[in-house]
Amino acid sequence: MTQFFEPAERLKQIPPYLFKEIDAKKAEVKARGVDIIDLGVGDPDLPTPAFIVEKMQAAVADPGTHRYPAYSGMKGFREAVARWYQKRFGVELDPETEVITLIGSKEGIAHLPLGINNPEDINLMTSPGYPVYQMGSLFAGAYSHMVPLLRENAFLPDFHDIDPLTARDAKAFFFNYPNNPTAAVADKEFFTRMVDFCREYQIIAVHDAAYTELAYDGYNPPSFLEVPGAREVGIEFHSLSKTYNMTGWRLGMAVGNKDVLAALGKIKSNIDSGAFDAIQLAGIAALDSDQSCVRENCAILQERRDILVGGLKKLGYDVEFPRATFYVWLAVPPGMTSMGFTTHLLEKAGIVTIPGMGLGAPGEGYVRLALTVPKERMQEALTRLEKVG
Repeated sequence: MTQFFEPAERLKQIPPYLFKEIDAKKAEVKARGVDIIDLGVGDPDLPTPAFIVEKMQAAVADPGTHRYPAYSGMKGFREAVARWYQKRFGVELDPETEVITLIGSKEGIAHLPLGINNPEDINLMTSPGYPVYQMGSLFAGAYSHMVPLLRENAFLPDFHDIDPLTARDAKAFFFNYPNNPTAAVADKEFFTRMVDFCREYQIIAVHDAAYTELAYDGYNPPSFLEVPGAREVGIEFHSLSKTYNMTGWRLGMAVGNKDVLAALGKIKSNIDSGAFDAIQLAGIAALDSDQSCVRENCAILQERRDILVGGLKKLGYDVEFPRATFYVWLAVPPGMTSMGFTTHLLEKAGIVTIPGMGLGAPGEGYVRLALTVPKERMQEALTRLEKVG
C-alpha cells in the first residue's frame, strides 16, 4: 500500500530524540516501584506568587481582556518591561520600538531566524545549549555552527577559535548567560568582546537572558544591553518563566535593536495573535512589584544548591557551586560517559539527570541536575548516591 503521508524534509533533519531513551528507562524503573527523584526537569516546582495569580484571576474576569491582543504586546506591558530594565539594569528602552511581547521567550527565539535568515545562512551558537537555537535555524533553512563551551575557557566561547571565514558568513550569534546547562556566568568584559566581534563581522548578537534573576551569594548578573554598542548589534530575550515561576503562563519579551525586533514582529504578526491580555496584566504586576518574591525564590534555591553541591563534594564528585541558574553541571566519574552515568543513576538510585551530550557534543563528560525538587528530596538523592557509589 502506498504511504499517504510523508513528513517535510526539515522534520527529517531534526536530531534523534535522545531523551526518549531516558523516558523509556524512567518508566521501566518506575514500574518496578522505585521512587523517582527527577533532577532533570528545568521547570520550577515552586508556585507562582499569589499576588500575580490574583491579578490574573481579576483580569480573566474582565471581558475587556477576552478579545484579540495587540500583536506587539499590550502597551502597558511593554512600558512595564522598559521600567523593569531601567530599574534592574540601568538600561533605557523605548517601549514602542525596542520592546516586543512574546508568548514565552522560546517562541520568540524559534521565530527569529524566519525574520533574519535566508536559506543556507549560517548562525553561530554556543554548545552545549538550548536546542531551540538550532531548531529555529533549521526551520528557517539556515545552518548551525556550534561554538564549544569548554571548562578551560570558563564555559565562555573563544572568539579566536572561530574561523574568520565562517564568521564572515554568519548572520547571527546565539548565546546565553547565565548559561543553561553549564550554569556559567559572563561579565561585562565578555559582553564587550561579543559586541566587538559581532560588529567586526556584521553579525546579529542574540542573547538569551532567561536566568539573570536566579542568582546567589549577592551576585547580580548583567544584561548584555548594559555594555556600549550592544543595542546597535543585537537583541536580548528575557522571560517571566523562571523569574516568577510562570513557565506554564507563556510570557516573555525581546528588547534591543529596533530593526531586528521589527523583523521578528512582522513574522509574529503573520503567525500568532499575541499573548493573552490577562496574562500581560499579571506580568505587569510581577515586573512592577518590589521583587521580594524573586529574592525569596532565590533563597530557597540557594539552600537547595548548598545541600546538593555540598553533598556531592563530600562524596568526591567534581562539581562547583553555581553562581546563577537553577542548574548544577556535574562532571561524570572517570571512565564513564554522560549517558552511561545518567543510566547508572536512574537504574541504581532512581535519580533522573540530563546527559550533557544530549545538549551538544561539548557537553560529553557532564550531566545536568536541576534544583527543582524540595531540599528533603535533595538530601534523599545524596543518601542514595552514597549507597550506590
